[in-house]
This record gives sequence, C-alpha cells and structure tokens, in this order.
Amino acid sequence: MASMLEENGGGAEATNPEPQGPGRSIVRWGQHHAGARELASLYSPGKRCQEWLSVILCFSLMAFNFIHLLANFHLGHLWFILLSILAGILTADFASGLVHWGADTWGSVDLPVFGKAFIRPFREHHIDPTAITRHDFIETNGDNCMLTIVPLANMAFNFLTLSPAEIYHIYPWYCYLFALAIFVTLTNQIHKWSHTYFGLPPPVVLLQDWHIILPRKHHRIHHVSPHETYFCITTGWLNYPLEKIGFWRNLEDLIQGVTGEKPRADDLKWAHKVK
Repeated sequence: MASMLEENGGGAEATNPEPQGPGRSIVRWGQHHAGARELASLYSPGKRCQEWLSVILCFSLMAFNFIHLLANFHLGHLWFILLSILAGILTADFASGLVHWGADTWGSVDLPVFGKAFIRPFREHHIDPTAITRHDFIETNGDNCMLTIVPLANMAFNFLTLSPAEIYHIYPWYCYLFALAIFVTLTNQIHKWSHTYFGLPPPVVLLQDWHIILPRKHHRIHHVSPHETYFCITTGWLNYPLEKIGFWRNLEDLIQGVTGEKPRADDLKWAHKVK
C-alpha cells in the first residue's frame, strides 16, 4: 500500500511538499485532476492512426532484420556482438533520458502539432502517473516505434543490396543498431511496467529485480516533485552517474542562461490547473 501511495503521488507529496496557494488544496495527482482530464481528452484519432502505422512498420522491419542477422551470423563475431548489444542498451538508456528530460523540461502543449502529439503525454504522466498503465500497447509504444523506422528501414535496404562480404564487415555495427532499436522501441513498455504493481509476468519482475530493465522502486525517485532527476527510463543504469556529475542541472543552467526560459514551467502550469 505504501508503494502504491508513492506511485500515485501521495508519497512524493509527503516527502517533498510544495508551497500552498490558491487551489493547492486540490489533490495534484490522479486521473481526476483537472489538468489530467484535459490532457487525456487531447488524444486524437489522427494520433492513434500514426501510432498504429508506426507499430506495424517497426515490428515488420524488426522481424525482417532479425532474420537476416541470423542468416549472416559468424561465430568469430561473438565478442563484438556482445559488446555491440551492451553499447546499444547504454545508448538507448541515455537517449531515453535525453528525450524524457527534454519533453519534461522544455516546450509546451500549446506548440503547433508537436505539443499535443508528443509533449502532452509527458505533462499528463506527472499529474496522473498511473495513466500509462491504462494505455494499450499501441498508445504506449507507438511513438517509440516511429523513432526506429528509418534506421531499421535503412538496415533492411542494406541487407537486400550489399554483398555478404560487405555485410560481414559491418555486422557488429548492425548488431549495435538492432539492439539500440529494440531497447528504444521497448522503452515506454518498460516504463509502463515500472508503474505497474500488480499482475506483471514473473520474467518481467525478475528483470526489474536484477535491474536489467527499469525497476519500480528506482523510477519512483523521478516522481518526487519537481521531477528534476533520474530521467533515464530504459534500464536506469545511467541515472546515478548522470546525477552525480550534475549533468541535467548543468544543461538546464546553460539553456536557461542562453534563452531565459525556465525549466519545467509548462509542467508546473498543468500541475496547478484546478478547473
């Protein structure tokens, strides 16, 4: 029960209370929050269509490339393959943090096209963290699938046009790209699992416990207001070292100094919405 309270924001509110003001007596977190309801209503049929197309294309290309990776496998590549996979996972974790930080910290839902399509889910997630657990597979993974279509399509084209000798020389690079594509594609699904406290398949729980994918307890650190740390949501491996060197804070200070924009101003605006 304590973990569920933290996940829905009660624990975060208790450990890090925010200043009170007009309307701040309203519960900030949850699907009944005024801002959460408005943000959820902005999910459009056009957005749904884009997500469906992205999922279909992504997984079709992934299956095609996996078959060709198997067909071109050589035992002499084994150590390069393992290193490539590890590098792909680390790159995906850093990329997840960079995108998550950027969408959490900057921009506005009011931006034309991009705001409602891509920033809206991030704003909704902070005031209704469990909304993601009510999203189906398409809504959860559509945007991440879209990101991987171009590199997967380029890989498929090269498998069809390059000679076996050429593929042999770039095979470790393709293993890296394929591992990166898989973990980028799965990032939002992993993120969803980190907010799911009941009914997870045992293998998923085991991967979380071993910190091979983002653990639930680890991700709760990000959901302590004002959501300014632990942005990496694929494995979370890079969260601690990036926090220790102040990576995100220094980047925010640099951008604020150059542009004058205040980090997370739009996020706070939606959190304060009461009607």
